[in-house]
Amino acid sequence: MALPQFDIDGLSPDERIQLAEELWNSLHAKPGEIPLTPAQEDELDRRLQAYREDREPGEPWREALAGAGITAGSGAPPTRARDRSSSASR
Repeated sequence: MALPQFDIDGLSPDERIQLAEELWNSLHAKPGEIPLTPAQEDELDRRLQAYREDREPGEPWREALAGAGITAGSGAPPTRARDRSSSASR
């Protein structure tokens, strides 16, 4: 496959970011065209088999975060409980 030739170094940082995003989005649009490695296929098969045997749905994400000591607000990124307490004492 012949790649188009152009001077990437001649692009501004913003233009390079835009190019990277466009390349990434083009892959995301057609995920079936991205081949998996044998190790990735094996891992997916293992996880699917484990799910079929166990059917354990896991736990709701808020409970999982709470178990890890992380709190999640409405729309705000999760924060660790200890981070909030240490910043409050400053």
